[in-house]
This record gives sequence, C-alpha cells and structure tokens, in this order.
Amino acid sequence: MGEEENDIRSIVQSVMQEFMGSQAELAEERKRRESLEQRVNELVTENQKARTAAEEADRSATIRGELQKLGVAKVELAYRAVKDDVYRAEDGKLMAQGGAEIREYLTQFVNENPELLPARIAGGSGANSGQRGGVGGGGIDLDMIRPGMSAEDMDRVRQEIARVASQTLRGL
Repeated sequence: MGEEENDIRSIVQSVMQEFMGSQAELAEERKRRESLEQRVNELVTENQKARTAAEEADRSATIRGELQKLGVAKVELAYRAVKDDVYRAEDGKLMAQGGAEIREYLTQFVNENPELLPARIAGGSGANSGQRGGVGGGGIDLDMIRPGMSAEDMDRVRQEIARVASQTLRGL
C-alpha cells in the first residue's frame, strides 16, 4: 500500500500545482482586465471632454460668425452678452432663449443694442473735416524710392510717409 499512497500523493500534488498555477494566471488576467477597463474609462472621459470642447468651440464660432454677418463692430462684447443664452437642442441645432432660432435671436439683440454696430457718422464734435488727399502733395510712387536719390526727393518721401502714418493712426 505504500506505493499506492505515494502515487496518490504525487497525483494530488500535481493537481494542486496545476490548480495553483491556474489561480495565479487567473489573478494576473484579472489585473490585466482591470487595468484595461480603467484605461478604457479614462479614454471615454477624455473623449467626452474633447467632444464638449469641440461643441463649445463650434457654438462660439457660430455665434461670433452670425454677429459679424449682422455687422456688429464689437463682436467680443456682444458675444459675452449672448453666449449664455444660446444652447444646443437635442437635434444638434443651436437655439436661443425661448426656443428662438439663433439668427432671429441675434438679429433682435443687435436691433435692441445699436451701440454694438459701427458708428453711422464718422467723427463727432472736434473731428477733422476729412481731408484725404492732400497737404503734402502726395504722388509718391514706390518706384521713386531708390539709392542715390536727391535730398529733396528723399525729404518729400519722408514727409509723405509721415502723413500716411499719421492718417492711419487717426483712423482716416
């Protein structure tokens, strides 16, 4: 009987070793699966954040574009005033407060706030009379500017550049 006992013991030990090995493999697989599930959840969260950011960027660009089409000069100011009133409907369409279409809502907003539009009359009290042509005689062509030109011509070019720069800075 001694030999049969040894055989049974060796069989039981062999089975136990296989069982323990498979348990270790299962534990390792479980860790790998949990790690992959965690990574998938992270990717899903990142994807949702990216989608939200893309939708916000699209909403923002659409609102700004509509304001520009309506001729608003102070687009950023108008955008800040209306951005919270615009939302995305279930069908993906941008809507405004009260269910109005965005174009209608922004048109009404601009009509109620004409100060956002460009001034109708340039200037006001103290504004220049709008002389555009000519104090300095103008007529300077870029082809005239060259090395070795006379001091008189160089002075005329400098005066014309100063005049144009001054008008540009004043907004004429």
